Amino acid sequence: MIQLLFSLIFAEKALIVIFVFKTPLRKLVIIGLDRVKRGRGPIIVKTVAGTVFVVMMSTIYSVASIHTRWVDEGADITPTDQILLAQHLLEASLMGFALFLAFMIDRLHHYIRELSIRRKTMEAVKKQNRAFEDGKSGASEEIKTLEGEASALRGKIRQLESELVEKAKEASNAEANAGALRKQSEGFLLEYDRLLEENQNLRSQLQSLDRKLSRSESKKVS
Repeated sequence: MIQLLFSLIFAEKALIVIFVFKTPLRKLVIIGLDRVKRGRGPIIVKTVAGTVFVVMMSTIYSVASIHTRWVDEGADITPTDQILLAQHLLEASLMGFALFLAFMIDRLHHYIRELSIRRKTMEAVKKQNRAFEDGKSGASEEIKTLEGEASALRGKIRQLESELVEKAKEASNAEANAGALRKQSEGFLLEYDRLLEENQNLRSQLQSLDRKLSRSESKKVS
């Protein structure tokens, strides 16, 4: 389970890195995500995300149950409970991180598509504005009409340019978040190594306790 979650997180991080840099591979990824979001794709994605969320909540409930049992019984923490608690915490953290990365990928895809649509719209408006300016005739009434239309088009261009600037800022913020996520994933890897080491130590302690108990029982029997 943990290896599968780490593989999913690395794949999501690779997609975010592809989104950050403008390469031909990014176009292929965008086309693929566009196809995924058509038809039954969104339903399948939401079903998988909901399943992961339910499993994460179940894991968090298991952690809370172990903690509540320790508090209610007032007993010392056993090595087995420590191993289970560390494993549940790691699984819940990885599932939450994977869901967060999936949301980031969806938002980055949405912003990139919006920027592309805005650029195409702005180029079409500029072409239309040039056509109106080039097609002005000598008649005063037609000139006034065309000037009014050109003014409206210029206002629309300014509006689109402001929206483009806002979308560019949102994309830069998303890129900054991607860098922060990369640092956070490195922290998760270090925490995973530490938990594995603690897991091995606790297993060795548990085995030594089992051997001592078996020796004491054999002495009682003899």
